[in-house]
This record gives sequence, structure tokens and C-alpha cells, in this order.
Amino acid sequence: MTDKPFYLTKEGRAKLEAEIEELETTGRMEVAERIRQAKELGDISESGEYEDAKNKQAFLEGRIREIRNILNNAQMIEEDGDNREVRLGSSVTIRYEDGEEEEWMIVGAAEASPRDGKISNESPIGSALMGKRARQKATASTPSGVMKMTVVKIR
Repeated sequence: MTDKPFYLTKEGRAKLEAEIEELETTGRMEVAERIRQAKELGDISESGEYEDAKNKQAFLEGRIREIRNILNNAQMIEEDGDNREVRLGSSVTIRYEDGEEEEWMIVGAAEASPRDGKISNESPIGSALMGKRARQKATASTPSGVMKMTVVKIR
């Protein structure tokens, strides 16, 4: 795994810490119980349940390693109230050329969730907005084409 920094808000760090706690306790116990039950059924060499439980265990342990890496290399996003330009942790309202407005919070890739209004500073729109001030224009090359937008408000 990489040692690059993962930018996190306080909320993002708390979510990851809660997730790893859940995985290391309840998640591991549930998988261990599934493996134990599958072994009790007899020949594990042909057991689909055993195979499925072992795959679940591998996925769970991989996710635990991934979260540990993120937390070990986390760089916290400071919220100092400076809203002059878009940066990590900023909430920004943008207006596209067609007049539609959207609000995004710029976060690190580890906690990006477009459904929740959080985009990565590494995404096409996020990177295009970084460093912009209110009323400045930005252009992003996205998979759906070039998007032109104006920064309306920064919080």
C-alpha cells in the first residue's frame, strides 16, 4: 500500500474509526462463526458455504488493512474559517453554464461520496475548483465532457 497522505475531515476520520471498530469486533466474530459452522457440516473441500465464508474473511481483513493504512497516513483537513478560496474542507456552490447550481464539499479521496455532496480534490470538478475564488470560472474535463462552471459561494 502507498504511504501518500489521505486527507480527512474530523467527521471522515470518526466514520473510519467506527467502521474499523465494527469490523475488528462484530465483523470478525460473525465471519469466524460462519467458518466454524461450515466446518461442522463436514468436508470443507467441496463446501460452498466454507468457501463463501473464507472469501468474506479475506474481504474483511483487506478492508481492515485499507482503513488502517488510511488512518496511519491521514492528514487532517483544518477548518480555520478562511473562505476566500476553494480548498480542502470548503463547501462551495457552483453554477454550470446551463444555470443549474450544485453545492459540494471538497474532501480527500478517502471520504469522497458524491451522493452525500462530497467530492474529492482529485476528481475533475474538485481539482478544477481548488484555489478558485467567488465569481471565478473553472473548467473541468469529465467523462461526460467538458464542464464550465462559476464559483458562486464558498463556505
